[in-house]
Amino acid sequence: MTESSTKTSERVSKWLSNFFNPMNSLVIYFVLFSIKNLGLKEAFQNFLPIFFLIIAPISGWIFWKVKSGEFSDTDVSDRHQRKNLYFFIAGAIIIYLMYVFFRFERVDWVLFFLLILLIILQISNYFIKSSMHTALNVFVAALMFTLDPLLGAGWIIITAAVAVSRVVLKRHTWAEVISGAVIATAISFIYLYVQIQLT
Repeated sequence: MTESSTKTSERVSKWLSNFFNPMNSLVIYFVLFSIKNLGLKEAFQNFLPIFFLIIAPISGWIFWKVKSGEFSDTDVSDRHQRKNLYFFIAGAIIIYLMYVFFRFERVDWVLFFLLILLIILQISNYFIKSSMHTALNVFVAALMFTLDPLLGAGWIIITAAVAVSRVVLKRHTWAEVISGAVIATAISFIYLYVQIQLT
């Protein structure tokens, strides 16, 4: 591989990795879900708590940790630094789930299974640094599948590209990418089964 093609590969990988980071991929799903299933007012009412209770706090916390030097990068590539990240994300999701449950008397199954996925990734982090980019995009592919099977299949292709990008950028090894994919696939199948039972 020439130096030029290596640089192009790294540039494409960086774009894929940044654009389809876990937060962005989940936001894309929530937007598409809202367009398909909700009116404009209902979409805002659905998305605003997610933004203020999950997205904004997590994004702000990561940015602050990187700026203060506690995290080496926004991907939180260091396995030991990830322990704090998982706990913070889980806390934000639990607060959101409690808000939805007490405010609307329902369970947000998407965020509930996302929480389970993150807990299992946290446990796996003690043994191997499973790829969050890969895991979360596998889960998003399952979510997309509930909107449209073709959309789900397309997102699997995106996920495969993101997984390769993580290896190209040396953020993860193949074992770490595969570990993230296997964990998320198991959780995704359980989520889809629960969705079928609920509908």
